[in-house]
Amino acid sequence: MPSKEDSPLEEANLPLLEPHPLTDERDDEQDQKLAPRFWIESKKLWHIVGPSILSRVLSYSMLVITQAFAGRLGDLELAAISIANNVVVGFDFGLLLGMASALETLCGQAFGAKKYHMLGIYMQRSWIVLFICCILLLPLYLFASPVLKLLGQPDELAELSGKVSIWMLPVHFAFAFQFPLQRFLQCQLKTAPIAWVSLVALLVHVFVTWLFVFKLEFGVIGAAATINFSWWVLTLGLFGYSVWGGCPHTWTGFSVEAFSGLWDFVKLSAAAGVMLCLENWYYKILIVMTGNLENAEIAVDALSICMTVNSLEMMIPLAFFAATGVRVANELGAGNGKGAKFATTVSVVTSVIIGLFFWMLILILHDKFGYIFSNSKPVLDQVNDLSLLLAFTILLNSVQPVLSGVAVGSGWQSYVAYINLGCYYIIGVPLGFLMGWVFKLGVMGIWAGMIFGGTATQTLILSIITIKCDWDKEAEIAKMRLTKWADPKQELN
Repeated sequence: MPSKEDSPLEEANLPLLEPHPLTDERDDEQDQKLAPRFWIESKKLWHIVGPSILSRVLSYSMLVITQAFAGRLGDLELAAISIANNVVVGFDFGLLLGMASALETLCGQAFGAKKYHMLGIYMQRSWIVLFICCILLLPLYLFASPVLKLLGQPDELAELSGKVSIWMLPVHFAFAFQFPLQRFLQCQLKTAPIAWVSLVALLVHVFVTWLFVFKLEFGVIGAAATINFSWWVLTLGLFGYSVWGGCPHTWTGFSVEAFSGLWDFVKLSAAAGVMLCLENWYYKILIVMTGNLENAEIAVDALSICMTVNSLEMMIPLAFFAATGVRVANELGAGNGKGAKFATTVSVVTSVIIGLFFWMLILILHDKFGYIFSNSKPVLDQVNDLSLLLAFTILLNSVQPVLSGVAVGSGWQSYVAYINLGCYYIIGVPLGFLMGWVFKLGVMGIWAGMIFGGTATQTLILSIITIKCDWDKEAEIAKMRLTKWADPKQELN
C-alpha cells in the first residue's frame, strides 16, 4: 500500500525545467479576481483547443478528399470507399482512439506533477497495448466482405468494400502509434507540432491521391492506398518530432519499464475505449434505424445532411474534450483541486457560448443550409423539419464532450462507460424506437427519442457528478495514481 507521500521518484532525478507559463503561476492565480483568472485559464485552454480543431479538420479533410476522388470513379467505388471508411475503419478508429485516451489521464497528471520522464513510459505502454489490439482486430479487415454480406449489403458492393478494407490495413496499424503520440504531445501542451504535421500530411495526401487515381489510374484501390501514405506521414512526423529533440525531458528513450504494469494499463485503456465507442456508435445506430423506416431514402438523405453538419461542428466540442482532459489532469497531477474545478468551469462556459452561437445559426438558416448538399425539394423540406433537432443536438454537444473530458482527465472512464451504456442503449435507443415506430413519428421521433432520452440524460448525470465532485479528494487520488503507475507493484487504496 502506498503512503500518502508521493515518493516513487526522487526529486533529484527529475529534469530541471524552466517554469512552464501554462502550468505554473497557480498560487498567484488563486489570489486574483475572477475576470483575470478566467482570461488566464482561457489562454491555457485555447493553447490546446485551437491547434486541436485545426488538426481534426485537416485529418477529416483527408477522408473527404478520398471520397471526392472515389466519386469520380463511379457510384460503386464511392459506396465501397464510404463503407470501408465508415463501417470497418470507423469501428476500428473509435475503439483505438478511445483506448489511447487513457494517456490523457496518466500523461496529463504526470506532467502536472512534474514526473516528466513517465510520459514517455506511458506512451510506450500504450503503443504495446494498442498494437496487440490491432492484431486482435485483424479479422475485422480480413473478413469484411462476408460480414458485410451478412449485414445485407449487395454482393458486388461487399466484395469491393472488402478489397478496399484489406488495402487499408497499414492505416489500421498507424492508429496504434499515432493516437498515443498525439496525446503524449497534447498533455505537455505541445499542440502546434500536431497541427503543422497534420497540414503536411494533408498536402501529401492530396498529391498522392491525384497521382494514384488520375495519373497512374490505380482506381479505387489506389484511392484507398493513399490513406496509408498520409496517416503514416502524420505518424512518422509526430514520432520524429517527439524522439529527435522535440521532447527532451519527456522522451528519454525506449525502456523495459514499458512492459511493466501492462494489465492495469489494459484495463484503463479498455474502459476508455468502451466509454468513447458507446458514444461514437450511438449516432451510427440512429442512421441504421432510420434506414429501416418505410420509404426511408428521403429520410436517410436528410438525416445524413444533418449528421454531416453536426460532424463538422463537433470538431469544436471534441477539441474542448481533449483540452479539458489535459487541463483537468494537469491540475490534479499538480495537487491543485481548485484549479481543476476552475478549468472545468471555464471550459464548459466557453464551449456553451460557442454552442449557443451555432444553435442560433441553425435556427436562423433552418431552411437554407440544406442547399449546400442537395437541390431535391423533398430532401430540403425534411432537412428543414429536422433543423430544430439538429440545433438542440449541437447545443447538447457543446456540454457533453466537455464533461467527458473532465471524466478522462480525472480517470473516471470505467464509471462513465456504465453511464453511457445505461443512458444511450437502455434508455435512448428503446425510446427512439418507441417514438419512431410505435408513435409513428418517423425519423424525427427516432432522433428526438435518442437525443432527449440518451444524450440529455447522460449530460444531466455527468453534470451532477461534476458539480458534486470533491476536487481536493480527486487531487489526492491522482497523487496515489501517480505513485502506483510509477511503481506498478504498489496498489491503490
